[in-house]
Amino acid sequence: MLWRTIDNDLIRRDSLRYSGYKMPRPIAGKQKLSERNIRFRCSLQNTILDVLRARPGWIEVSNEGGAWDFYWADVWWMKEIFDRAYLEDQMRLNHFRNHYELTRKNLMVKNLKRLRRQMERDSGKTEAQRCDFFPSTYELPSEYHIFVDEFRRNPGTIWIMKPIAKSQGKGIFLFKKLKDITDWKRGVEYQPQLQQPDGTSQPIETYVVQRYIENPYLIGGRKFDIRIYVLVTSYSPLKVWLYRSGFARFANTRYSLDSIDDNYIHLTNVAIQKTAPDYDPEKGCKWSTQQLRKYLTAKHGQSKVSTLFQQMSNILVLSLQSCQRVIINDKHCFELYGYDILIDSNLKPWLIEINASPSLTASNQDDYDLKFGLLNDVLNVLDLENRLTGKEKKIGLFDLIWDEGPVPSDDCGFENASGSLVTSFNLGCANDRMENLRTVYQTAEALKKLS
Repeated sequence: MLWRTIDNDLIRRDSLRYSGYKMPRPIAGKQKLSERNIRFRCSLQNTILDVLRARPGWIEVSNEGGAWDFYWADVWWMKEIFDRAYLEDQMRLNHFRNHYELTRKNLMVKNLKRLRRQMERDSGKTEAQRCDFFPSTYELPSEYHIFVDEFRRNPGTIWIMKPIAKSQGKGIFLFKKLKDITDWKRGVEYQPQLQQPDGTSQPIETYVVQRYIENPYLIGGRKFDIRIYVLVTSYSPLKVWLYRSGFARFANTRYSLDSIDDNYIHLTNVAIQKTAPDYDPEKGCKWSTQQLRKYLTAKHGQSKVSTLFQQMSNILVLSLQSCQRVIINDKHCFELYGYDILIDSNLKPWLIEINASPSLTASNQDDYDLKFGLLNDVLNVLDLENRLTGKEKKIGLFDLIWDEGPVPSDDCGFENASGSLVTSFNLGCANDRMENLRTVYQTAEALKKLS
């Protein structure tokens, strides 16, 4: 890929610029992790590998063997190796053991529905309505008959089918006739199950069917959704960091319900849109969240946009709380989630899906810069070098929004008039990343000297 051919020396200098960082000084004899080179493995060949290789004081070790301190592992390693591996105290991994509880589409909805029922029992229906941010969803084929009842109560409604464990728009289709879904179900029921090498049968693929959001907010006549990055460093207690920069992904074709079979209209995934005949890889189909926030503020005013972004922030926290007791917390693990949120024409945000392995492959230079800075800030927050105090609320473009409770925002406001869940909503707010990192590290160094 183009951005993998950038000169390594330039990448290294960019890393110094992005991370606000100094090379750790080697100390003779037995060393703490912060006093020696940090050994890393990486299973991916994209931006994260550039970041790890460019980071001063970090050295790469073979994936086939050798001790390591940090491993950006793939899902296969977590599934096959993690439970059999011995992890020393300093080791860090980029997934929790059962991260799929939030990122597999059917389990995400299952956990959200459970949270909504719990809130209704504990606090009543009004409080439970705060979980009204995901479309009506059913798992198929197990909830087929329940779905059919719902379908018949709402004639003419458009629905969307998604396989639970695929990404990049694969296997997704829209429909509004029950015949479309009965044909699909008949094919599922009567398809011969594939035999595995060990003689077992391959299970039938599970789908979710959701009510399609027919009134998306449009810019230039095009549909878009928003990719938001969230870093969870602990589930017990829950500690959540929100990255200020993300992007809005636009469809390449003007929105219309006249053709529900055209993926260029209805699916905003880059993997889909980049195959469009008139797609421009240099411009892409993206806006930064800063651009989006400015546009929405100009159109609707500061108050409405602040409320919208506050609602999105609450979606992040409530969704994480929905699986907080289910996720197996481990001090060695962290998770960088990619949230996809859609805004409708009434400025209501909808949670579409959550990705445990958001794409780190850059589509152009701006995309590369965003992801390079994001991943460097992930490492800054994790602080394997032990350069911070652990009390920071802002590190680079990451804001701490939840730490056993909501964390007030210093620069975008903090509201709690109704007594309901409120967190900071700095997504899309301006912040001088490098100045913040310089201040954070200088302050931490001064405090450590005093102590």
